[in-house]
Amino acid sequence: MAVEEPKYELKENIEDVEIRQYSPWVIAETEVSGEFGEAGNEGFRRIAGYIFGGNQAKQKIDMTAPVLQQSAEKGEKIEMTAPVLQQDTEGKRKVAFVMPSAKTLQNLPVPNDQRVVLKEIPGRRMAVLKYSGTWSEERYQSKLEELRAILRSKGLKEIGRPILARYNPPWIPWFLRRNEIMIEVE
Repeated sequence: MAVEEPKYELKENIEDVEIRQYSPWVIAETEVSGEFGEAGNEGFRRIAGYIFGGNQAKQKIDMTAPVLQQSAEKGEKIEMTAPVLQQDTEGKRKVAFVMPSAKTLQNLPVPNDQRVVLKEIPGRRMAVLKYSGTWSEERYQSKLEELRAILRSKGLKEIGRPILARYNPPWIPWFLRRNEIMIEVE
């Protein structure tokens, strides 16, 4: 069963990394506390509830791929006269579904769960490393370091946080799963 994926233009191949220019997209996102796998599962359930009719219009929304997961932004110290503010979001992760391309913030139904937020993500240039296998944090970290090493060797600067993109449902055998790590670059 084919599902829609975000549109992009392949700009360049650098070793095992694709440089892609993505069009803008709309996501349904939730922030979840917990370890890598647990947070991914909880976030998936929340957003699946939204697209399966857990919204004010009771409207079902087509599933797309991938499911996105990333660490939540850590707060930044902001110098002021007093005090210095810092928001610590250690241990939190964001999980998101990309909405179908025909959906906009104006025509998507309002989520029933206030922890699900709709956002428009502008077009951006992403470095992407594809890999198959498990969704474990160890595998993710290993592939993330591989991607970062390639970016450093080519002088490409990261300007965003890494995103794990999972394309397959959990019943697909681990060795057939398509995964990607994406990082926005200059």
